[in-house]
Parts: sequence; C-alpha cells; structure tokens
Amino acid sequence: MGHSHTHDTGNSEPTPATIGARKRANLLLAAILVPIGVLTVIGMMLLWPSGDRSSVTISNPYATADGVSIDVGQVERVSEEDCPSSQPTVDAGGDALQCQVAYTAPDAGGALVPVEVTPELARAGAVEAGDKIRYLNLDGVIQGGSAPYIFMDFVRTVPMMWLAVLYAVVVVAVARWRGLRAMIGLVGALVVLAQFILPGLVEGKPPLLLALVGSVVIMIGVLYFAHGFSARTSTALLGTLFGLSITALLAAWATESIYLFGVGDENAYALVNSSGEVSISAIIMCGLIISGLGVLNDVTITQSSAVWELYELAPNTSSRRLFSGAMRIGRDHIASTVYTIAFAYAGAALPLLILVSLYDRTLLENLTSGELAEEVVRTLVGSIGLVLAIPATTLIAVLVVKAVGIRQHAAADGGGQTPGQLVAGSAASSAGGQTVSVAPGGGDIETRRSRRDRDAHGAE
Repeated sequence: MGHSHTHDTGNSEPTPATIGARKRANLLLAAILVPIGVLTVIGMMLLWPSGDRSSVTISNPYATADGVSIDVGQVERVSEEDCPSSQPTVDAGGDALQCQVAYTAPDAGGALVPVEVTPELARAGAVEAGDKIRYLNLDGVIQGGSAPYIFMDFVRTVPMMWLAVLYAVVVVAVARWRGLRAMIGLVGALVVLAQFILPGLVEGKPPLLLALVGSVVIMIGVLYFAHGFSARTSTALLGTLFGLSITALLAAWATESIYLFGVGDENAYALVNSSGEVSISAIIMCGLIISGLGVLNDVTITQSSAVWELYELAPNTSSRRLFSGAMRIGRDHIASTVYTIAFAYAGAALPLLILVSLYDRTLLENLTSGELAEEVVRTLVGSIGLVLAIPATTLIAVLVVKAVGIRQHAAADGGGQTPGQLVAGSAASSAGGQTVSVAPGGGDIETRRSRRDRDAHGAE
C-alpha cells in the first residue's frame, strides 16, 4: 500500500527564488495598477463635491419650534393611566384614553415629569424603569391640559459604545495587528462614503462614475492597509476591480430596465422633494454597487492567496491544473457567499418581508413588486459580480505567477534538484476545507481524499 507523507511548511522561510518571483510579480502588477490608481485620483478630484447645499431644502425632524426643547432623562417608573393628552376631552365631559406614562427624572434636574409613551412602544413593553430616553418638552407651549411631555427616542450611546468596544477587542484578539488595520481601513472607507459619495449624490454628480471611483478608492485603501503591499494583494485588487466593473454595468442596466425608482419609500419622497438635483434611481444604482464590496473583497483575497500557495508548493504545476485546483476552492466559496448575500439582505428587510407576505398576492407578484424588487435585484447583481470575480481573480493570479515563475531558479537554490524533487512529498497547504499536497516528482496537486482513495485501493 502506498504512503503519502506531508510536512507543514506554513512557517518555513521563503527561498531566494520565491522572494525574487514575488518582487517580479509586484513590478508587473504595479505597471497595471499604478495607472489605474492615477486615473482614480484624477476622477476623485474632478468629481469631488463642492459642499454647497444651498439648493437643498429639507425639514429636520429633530428641529423644534420656539419654546420647545428635546430633553434627556432617566425613567423612574412606568404606569398605565389616563393619558395627559386626554385632559381636554375629560374637561368636555368625555372619557379619558388609557396610555402608558413614563415618569422620568430630567438630567437637568427637577421633579419627575410624566412622559406619554407611543402606543406601539407601549404594546411592546419597550420602556422600562432605568431606561435613558429623549422626550419633547412642550411645557412652555401647550396649555390647557394637552400632553406637555412626549416620548421621542431612546438614548443608545452607552450600550452601543460597549458593543463597539467588544467588537474591537474580539477582532484585535483574534486577528491581531491585521484586525486592527482592517478596522482602521473600515473607518477610512466610511470617510470616503460620507465625504465623497453621499455629498456627490446630493449635488447630482454622475452616479455610475461616482460609485466606481469611490468604490475603487475604498478597495485600494482597505486591501492594502489590511493585507499589506504584496503580489497577492495586488492580484486580489485586480480581481476585485473586475467584479466591481461587472457589478456597476449590471447595476446601471437593472436600475433603468427594472424601473427601480424607490416607489413607495417615504425617505425617497423626502429626498426627491428636497432638491431638484437628487435622483432616487442614481442613489439606488450607487447602493447596488457599494453593497457588494465587502464580500467581493473577501473572495478575491482568498482566491489570490490560494493560487500563490498552490504554486509556491508546486512550481512545476501546469497553468491548467493550477487554475482548476484553485477553482475547486473557489466553487466552495461561491456556494457559501451567495447564501451570505441573500440572507444578509433578507435579515435587513425582514419587517418588509413579513408585511409583503401578508398581502393577498402570489409569490412572483411579491418578489417583483416595488417593495421587494430593489432587494431582489441587489442580491442578484451582487451575486453575479461576486461569482464572476472568482474565476477572473484565479486566472489573473495564475497568469502572474507563471509570468514571474520560480521554476528557472529552483534548481540552483535546491542544490541541483529539480523543482518537483524539492517539494515532493513535503509540502501541504489547507485551503477551502481540503488539504492540498504536492505529488512526488511531478508537481501535481491532489487532495487528501484522492490519496485516501488511492491507498484504500492499494490495500485491496
């Protein structure tokens, strides 16, 4: 019965030939990516918003009239009693309505004030003693018994800060410096979104160019900052840009062809009425492009690393076998990430899904309705860009590693041995849930499962 021996090489130092190949790969990729980066910077400068919002007129829901203030306090007790707002009805001889009243101690000091809680929150039992809340203080405006204190919102600062701290601690504890760099990159991405993309949409900049330029800037920053400057990262960036381009083209087509105009969305109506420059279809198009960035980044960096690992373990492997081996990993990734996108959107739109499911309509009518069409299209567009990015990244990585291959230098580094002999029976790498090893002598890649089947057959 044959035996296959594997040794962990994950901590071994790269050979001089490998280091030289990586340097040549960096030069080759830089020749492609530097012009793209320059064009992106130029595009960002041309599209940078002016910051002039004089043409935008939108009412602030948190603005108050003269004499009205938004106060903060802590709920001391909650009771069911006559609504303060029913006092005029009682004075006229009618019956008072029952509602939930939260007696709240103002942060500014003073006696407890009776804050009238909305019926929706009262039914859910959301307001409890100890909660920090914001409420409208109408005491100096409304006279004659109407409710002078009305619940407005919860104060969520402390629990959200604790959750953010826990998130940061977990990420840094597990991923260490790379996790910290990823979080800093995320902050930078949010700055680009808030300072470039969102103001640009408000000012009516070309949405497709705005989304593409902003997304490329985000991906360049996030990838290099989190994963470092390397041939693998650059290869992943090229694959990401390919997937991003496909997603952008599909988003531009789908927005117009499937009539995605935000019909029925209250926020969309508010934006349309705020300025003649704002286009809801443009905002939806940008949303379709931006929504898939995170998952796209994930799969491309994984595929790039898989190709480089497989090649460095078996330099004699042919391009075709290298591509097919990496794609076996990619197909597993596709299956899982497509589910990730679909369920992420479903979870975010769960109240809407429940509401639409209660309508007396068929499933097809619900899925193609104005309420759900945007979510369905976002899932499909993002998934198509993601799926096509995987073979594109794999192909780019194979072409790069073959163009700067270490094959011609391996014999000198190995004391006259051939590349296949150098790695024969000694290299193994875990990728995509399977252990990949190098077959003795030939540099071919085979899975642990195929070796097990072969050994079992020999035993028979």
